[in-house]
Amino acid sequence: MSHILSDALTARMRGWRHHLHAHPETAFEEVQTAALVASVLRENGIEVHEGIGRTGVVGVIHGTAAGPWLGLRADMDALDVQEGNTFSHRSTVPGKMHACGHDGHTAMLLGAAVHLAANRDFAGTVAVIFQPAEENEGGGRAMVEDGLFDRFPIETVYGLHNWPGLEAGRFAIRPGPIMASYDIFEITLDGQGAHAAMPHLGRDALVASAQVVLGLQTVVARSVSPLESAVVSVTQIHGGDTWNVLPQQAVVRGTVRTFSPEVQDLVERRISEVVQGIAAAQGVTATVRYERRYPPTINAAANARLAADVAAQVAGADRVDLDPQPSMGAEDFAFMLQRRPGAYIWLGAGPGRSGCMLHNPGYDFNDEILSIGAAYWVQLVRTVLAPAS
Repeated sequence: MSHILSDALTARMRGWRHHLHAHPETAFEEVQTAALVASVLRENGIEVHEGIGRTGVVGVIHGTAAGPWLGLRADMDALDVQEGNTFSHRSTVPGKMHACGHDGHTAMLLGAAVHLAANRDFAGTVAVIFQPAEENEGGGRAMVEDGLFDRFPIETVYGLHNWPGLEAGRFAIRPGPIMASYDIFEITLDGQGAHAAMPHLGRDALVASAQVVLGLQTVVARSVSPLESAVVSVTQIHGGDTWNVLPQQAVVRGTVRTFSPEVQDLVERRISEVVQGIAAAQGVTATVRYERRYPPTINAAANARLAADVAAQVAGADRVDLDPQPSMGAEDFAFMLQRRPGAYIWLGAGPGRSGCMLHNPGYDFNDEILSIGAAYWVQLVRTVLAPAS
């Protein structure tokens, strides 16, 4: 059903996507990206609101009849990754690239918006939400806190992400948790520096940090029920400046992923207890900073069913996976789903090889799914905002 969009519009989506890929902008720096989005929307007679959540853009498309408000969201930001590709639309910005496909997400929603603006035979209003800073910095939260749902009376909201490893053009969605929460921790261990030849005269913060790394591995293995899911990953250890000195301080950092607030509470508490216990045993002091970045992305059951039905209309029922395994990755679309019911769906991008794997220097969005994603948005509007017969 992807033919719902004209070949000319599909070609325009590819052009927008390649331009965005070549000119990536990272969190809250999406000035030129937002300007392109706003320009395309205005050119097609769409009401535009800029600067929401700093660099976010919302386009408002009214149907020919009154009805509810529906929100469709795409993320716009790139990553701090040095691109390894050599094709003509590769990044022109050193150290930044679209390694997660947000260039494709933006192009698909733009294409859908252009089509809907020219075909307004629906009952209600569509808010196309172009969100900044999905990667790490919580642009979804920024838009919500900046009054997204107060300024626009959106009743339900939907998101979409390309998904490497899933057959190109195939959809996957499930009710309940589909993406995990994203928390970070920083553990500072303060000991007493000493000569490396005389360790008994000091209190070794580095040895304590090694014990902390091992101890944290027991949090999930021995505190979380085997029927629940959680991941605690240490990603950084810092300490020491030279060969023959035991450093005064060591810092351990990492992330936590869970699917429920209860497990999230448990893991946060156990990390602090484990760290303080090890610190006491090693004769050092410990400070734990724990920050909850993104909540889990939880699909409302009714909205997930509706999204699955729409995906089946677009791709065929045999190409919609209704029970995919949730991902331990995180998504700040979760902040929008905390405020309004909705659903987040995956659109297959093809085999998860280097040229397809998310956050990889060789990644490039699969242009073959642009028309499928845009058709999903259009059909979702036609379904949710169907005129009364």
